[in-house]
Amino acid sequence: MFAFAVAAVFLLLFGAGVLRDRRRFRNAVYLGLATTFLGAGLLAAIEDAPPGIAGTALILLLLVVALGPVALAALLCANGVKMIRKEGRRPANLLSLLAGLGMFGVMALAAVAVVTHSRLLGAAVLTLLLLLGYVSFLFLCFVGYAALYRRMPVRREADYVVVLGAGLLGGRRVPPLLASRLERGRQVYEGLAERRGPDAPATATPGPQDEPDLQAPGAAKARTPLPPLLVTSGGQGADEELPEAHAMADYLVDRGFPADRILREDRSRTTEENLRFSKALMDAERPDAECVIVTNDFHAFRAALLARRTGVNGQVVGSPTAAYYWPTATIREFAAVFLTYRRVNLAICGALLLLGALAFVAAL
Repeated sequence: MFAFAVAAVFLLLFGAGVLRDRRRFRNAVYLGLATTFLGAGLLAAIEDAPPGIAGTALILLLLVVALGPVALAALLCANGVKMIRKEGRRPANLLSLLAGLGMFGVMALAAVAVVTHSRLLGAAVLTLLLLLGYVSFLFLCFVGYAALYRRMPVRREADYVVVLGAGLLGGRRVPPLLASRLERGRQVYEGLAERRGPDAPATATPGPQDEPDLQAPGAAKARTPLPPLLVTSGGQGADEELPEAHAMADYLVDRGFPADRILREDRSRTTEENLRFSKALMDAERPDAECVIVTNDFHAFRAALLARRTGVNGQVVGSPTAAYYWPTATIREFAAVFLTYRRVNLAICGALLLLGALAFVAAL
């Protein structure tokens, strides 16, 4: 019952955190801790289950523990090979392959420690497992909450749709990854524009209709809601012939999107700059405006964390991504989030290394 009680506490913290601001990594940790303690409670409750059910559950658990890491490492290696074939040998494309090979390396090291009965090697493996356990827990928290975040509803009213940029093909063409973002951004924009109606004015300049109604003291005429605007956000890379924002805008205009509803943010080089510079554009046009941010689905949660950090008043929606691209992209996103909170994470990793060092000394 203790485990279930702790799980309930973390579940309450998770719910309160989501209601307060869903764009916090602590929500992911609360959800992970609630799930962990719930699982521990269910495992403890197996003892009270009928013998047949308890035995089957334990066998399945042992199979998952024994074969799960091997299967996962093999899948990561296979995905890494596919990434290299489809996307090239850039370092960012090697992450899933390196993760799979690393898992096989740790398993081999553990097997050697068991076979040789080496206490020193066993202490080293224990240290590695402690570090991997902590990082794996955070990774599962990240993946689980990111999947949940993408399914949370976003506001039905917003002033802007901000589409985050990505690299161009051949220095000037929109690649499929970026085209997916733009098409999703168009869908979001059309939904917002439809709810505001076709007769909304195209500018934010106040007119006589915005003045208080002198015939009714203390009352003001309702403002006609302005139509949303779409911001294409992306600067010019060293290997690009034009800023990404201009290529993105041209892509949309060529497919019938109204050019007068597009703002171009063409200075940014990173996601954080995408959001910071887009916020400056939005604030200049409509201060304190609300927005919906569009990126690829694997990138949505980290973009939401950065949106909160930069003070952007908006949630993030994701566009579809090819399945083979997911593992490497997710590892890269998690690594970036891990380093964002590096002070806490490195402090905890240092404490775990200290524990491993004590075990190593004890093994001498």
